[in-house]
Amino acid sequence: MSAELWRPTAGCGPDCLPGEGRAGVSPGRQVARLVGVLGMLLAGAGLTVLLPVLPAARRAAVLRAWARRTAGVLGVRLVVRGRLPRRRALLVANHVSWLDVFAVLAVAPARLLAKREVRSWPVLGLLARAGGTVFVDRSRPRDLPRTVARLAAILRAGHPVTVFPEGTTWCGIVPPAACRPRRGFRPAVFQAAVDAGAPVVPLRISYRCAATGATTTTAAFLGDDTLWRSVRRVLAARDLVVDVAVTAALHPVPGADRRVLARAAESAVHLLPPRPAAGRPTLAVLDPVAPPGSVAASGSMSAPGSVAAPAVGAGLGLAA
Repeated sequence: MSAELWRPTAGCGPDCLPGEGRAGVSPGRQVARLVGVLGMLLAGAGLTVLLPVLPAARRAAVLRAWARRTAGVLGVRLVVRGRLPRRRALLVANHVSWLDVFAVLAVAPARLLAKREVRSWPVLGLLARAGGTVFVDRSRPRDLPRTVARLAAILRAGHPVTVFPEGTTWCGIVPPAACRPRRGFRPAVFQAAVDAGAPVVPLRISYRCAATGATTTTAAFLGDDTLWRSVRRVLAARDLVVDVAVTAALHPVPGADRRVLARAAESAVHLLPPRPAAGRPTLAVLDPVAPPGSVAASGSMSAPGSVAAPAVGAGLGLAA
């Protein structure tokens, strides 16, 4: 396995970020947001003692409330379309920003897969450990099978798991911008769902301006951009909305091809046409339980030689 595959990079860079001089909130509001988020991080530090002793359902509720409140003090509005299955699942999402983690936790407080470096982050590293995050050393590709086996064990135990299988952040502009190519979903983590017999639920994360409805890269965390610069853009942003769309659950059949499963999930997240795949039926696409007007899709068991995929729909991805 090459280092390039193990450490994927996106083609996005400074040209993808919004230009300077855009109107934002006042400096006083920015300071208030910063003080608020620091307070939420301190509260998160306190949660590191509480979370390990809470029952699973209560722990999920506390994490969800903390993530939603943190997004709120940052001035970010969360909009969710669709409803998650009420059982274990491998949740896979595209990756645009450090804010993605808060968005996912606010919707589905699942166990996360993260790179080892996150363990040493102030406060967030403590919270990640308390929340049961699975860490992986991307400098040791031979550890990959062990990581996948651990994710499968968590799924078998009935716990949801969230991963960002692109393995890097990108600007989030759809259709694809000229700055890419984007490497796509890495298939290794999908083997955990196959081994555990768990559904895969693709999540589509996007950011927009509430006033104009236009997609924005304000929250994106790209390339050589520093975390502080990215945080400052979010603190100054006006009317920032993060949309999380829950697409149809993909149910792999026993012995399914993880690569086909990864392509189907990627198609759901990025609204790509499904690519043909040779061989036996691989998965079924079923409706999630969703209220009228929410994002959902339907399908059926894929026929031989095809893949059924939904028509609508800091992290770490693993190659294999």
